[in-house]
Amino acid sequence: MPKKSEKGSFCGPIGKGISCCKVESIISVDERGQMVLPKDLRDRANIRPGDKLALVSLDKDGEICCFYLIKSEQLGERVKDFLGPMMKEI
Repeated sequence: MPKKSEKGSFCGPIGKGISCCKVESIISVDERGQMVLPKDLRDRANIRPGDKLALVSLDKDGEICCFYLIKSEQLGERVKDFLGPMMKEI
């Protein structure tokens, strides 16, 4: 399991060019099932109106345990680099 760093993120060998993941925000789901990504995160990720994001889920013991948002134009390269090492750990 990855080690928890001093900043509260969990770091480990995630893949080429990706070295850390962390909890960025806690968001709520409204009555219509919608969620809002905080503006500072949208800005840092360069997410603009009209951008397409792929929602990738990870199952553990038959239930979804994690979701990942990936810009659709980066999906092909990122899925292999990002999820491969994590799936080995679970």
